[in-house]
Amino acid sequence: MNWLAFGRSRRRSAPVVMVALATLVTATACGGSASGGSADGGLPETIKIVSINPTTGIVAFAGAGANKGYQLAVKEINASNLLGGSKLELELSDTKSEAQTAASEVSSAVADKKVAAVFGSVSSTEAVAMSPIAQKQGLPIVYTQAGSSGVVVGDFTYRATPLMSTYYPILKKYLQQQGWKSVGIIYTQLTPTLQEIGSKTLPDLAKELGMTVTGSIATPATTQDFQAPIAQILGGKPDVVAILQVGASNPTAMKQLRQAGYDGPVLGNSGASAGNLKPAGADGAGMVWPVDFNYQQASSSSQKFVKAFKAEYGEDPLNYSAEAYDAAWFLARSIAAAGSTDRKAIKDAMAKEAAKSSTGALGEGLTWKDQTIVVPGVVVEWTGNGEKLLYEAGAQ
Repeated sequence: MNWLAFGRSRRRSAPVVMVALATLVTATACGGSASGGSADGGLPETIKIVSINPTTGIVAFAGAGANKGYQLAVKEINASNLLGGSKLELELSDTKSEAQTAASEVSSAVADKKVAAVFGSVSSTEAVAMSPIAQKQGLPIVYTQAGSSGVVVGDFTYRATPLMSTYYPILKKYLQQQGWKSVGIIYTQLTPTLQEIGSKTLPDLAKELGMTVTGSIATPATTQDFQAPIAQILGGKPDVVAILQVGASNPTAMKQLRQAGYDGPVLGNSGASAGNLKPAGADGAGMVWPVDFNYQQASSSSQKFVKAFKAEYGEDPLNYSAEAYDAAWFLARSIAAAGSTDRKAIKDAMAKEAAKSSTGALGEGLTWKDQTIVVPGVVVEWTGNGEKLLYEAGAQ
């Protein structure tokens, strides 16, 4: 999924970047360097990588999931011979779901000559604050999630999660099967990604299928009571309702939707995953959404990852973990190809690695376009107890 454009406001990005850059200039003037590790070539015994992700705050569930994927991959990479005798050292930094903190942390990583590269925040608002710094100072950074514009801004920035707008249309098959003629849409203004899905991607898909959009309401980021927009949307008598919200807002909206008398299926997004719908109980059942990964998908490489993840953590992996796992292997292969922790050398190696097809947790035949990974995607339904795989786009 790719909906995590979190933060108080995207308008804060510019001042956040300015403050962080000022901090970075001061650090460099005091003896720091933005050039990275072994510029003279060769891999050091330890290669330092930093994950700058939210593990507290509103986006914690996604950041924590990503870190599990990074940690598993690093463990496997270090046990392999990919980097010769060198080992990755992964440092975890909590952004607290704050863009200012994310910008400050990436500035610190730039100034630390031992840091070869960074895994960037799952939050687009944080990522937008981080990317200009990383790009300007030449620090390789690989994101997961972070689906808005302003994240991939140059040749040092990559995103190992497909844009939601590229795979959301795989719902077409499901919509055709149901035979609906109209849809009512409620979407949050909190994330640019879900604004795009709610205002453009889903309406365009509906139009393609000859469906009428009976109503479309954008809810403010702070909305906790959805009764009014739900009443307005149901007043248009749509055949199906779309609830495009983030995290804990999903069970709240689903409960209120059921209380308002709507008992049919609901179109959602992967922001309802990670167990976020559990508080809704039976009211959450029937929400359907597309996502880039589900632990039930058939690919042998995906199932190999699922098995390893369950052995490590005793639970099924979320898409956040799968994306991060593949991001870590992508970066490790790039470092191995560079044969150096020089940041420019890693950047050049990432470009060559992205030109290849690869296999990983997200599936087989994975490719990159404009420095963002591309995958077919799958469609799942929340049953009230868990996610049920409806179909895989690649198998259609």
